[in-house]
Amino acid sequence: MTRKVIIFDFDGTIADTVDALVTIANRLAVEFGYVQISANELTLLRNLTSREIIRYSGISLFKIPFLVKKVKGELKNKIKDLESIPGIKEALTELKDKEYRLGIITSNSQENVSAFLKCHDLDYLFEFIHSGVTIFGKTTIINNVLRQKQIKPQIVIYVGDETRDVEAAKKANIKVVAVTWGFNSPEALAKENPDFLINHPSELLEVIKNC
Repeated sequence: MTRKVIIFDFDGTIADTVDALVTIANRLAVEFGYVQISANELTLLRNLTSREIIRYSGISLFKIPFLVKKVKGELKNKIKDLESIPGIKEALTELKDKEYRLGIITSNSQENVSAFLKCHDLDYLFEFIHSGVTIFGKTTIINNVLRQKQIKPQIVIYVGDETRDVEAAKKANIKVVAVTWGFNSPEALAKENPDFLINHPSELLEVIKNC
């Protein structure tokens, strides 16, 4: 029997990075020409897609790669202080014990992800970590990883916390589990029609068995 491959997003899905990323983004707002995010605005942004957030912020598309690079650099200094999502370690361990193959595709840096996983004793669980940056989604990155690893889309399930994760997985013709404990709101995620929408990591094994 072919073993399913479960690919996880990192920020907001495995690591609780939302507050740290908002803090960093606010500190860089003047430099990159966008408005700082208040608590009320964060609630609004959680209901928007990635494209809508970029339009709302008013940031130049040309500045986004430089902003992402700077955010990753600043996040490096906070890695040891970040917590994992409650219950995610148990869920990942359970999936590994059931012999699913686990990987990560993230826009964060491989260095940051590896450091976090090591801090939380999660590094042994993952077969691969792939870092790549795109503005509007991860479809190309997903397709490249599947081709490099010679993995058929039919056996892959993507797990992520943002609307762009759902959109990218669908475009790559792989099943997707959207999780409500990260950045985007349950309502925003539901609008993208993921294969499954879950509220706690303890639900992962059951929905993956049914994919």
